[in-house]
Amino acid sequence: MALTMQFVCHRFLDYHDPTIEDAYQHQAVIDGEAAQLDILDTAGQPEFTAMRDQYMREGEGFIICYSMIERRSFEEAIAYKQLIDRVRNRDDIPCVLAANKCDLEELRKVSTEEGRQLAQQFDCPFYETSAALRTNVDDTFSSLIREIRRKEKEAMIALEKRNRKRNRARRIQNFFQRINVFKRTESS
Repeated sequence: MALTMQFVCHRFLDYHDPTIEDAYQHQAVIDGEAAQLDILDTAGQPEFTAMRDQYMREGEGFIICYSMIERRSFEEAIAYKQLIDRVRNRDDIPCVLAANKCDLEELRKVSTEEGRQLAQQFDCPFYETSAALRTNVDDTFSSLIREIRRKEKEAMIALEKRNRKRNRARRIQNFFQRINVFKRTESS
């Protein structure tokens, strides 16, 4: 939640209730192109499981955030990604892995290398962030938008290829149908 508040409002709250689910709308310009973001911050709380699957089905992308000073948080991030993949029935949903609280280096429980390896396993970008200092906050959200756009472009290219193949098959089919009509006409 702190990461989202920093991105949307440019504010860090010393205290926030991690059991609160919050929704935000935010406009951003990424790579010279406007983006309208509808952000749902669940803070990873199990109280929201009833609606969670719906959000996961509808979300275009996800920032999976863990606290680098809490090992349990890191493990929950793994479970959260697996849940997204299971709900969506695929594993290529755009996401970014964010290790928050990099300003508290002396309390670190999860190494940078572990975060990088997990991001590699997820096939997604990785950032160490600090909501308190606003470190890599914009980069994290911008990266997610780029991932979403990249996946959309890949899907469009795949669709165009399928359509070209379908059109080519129709033209060939029409050609042979005309030949058959011509042969029937000749033999009559």
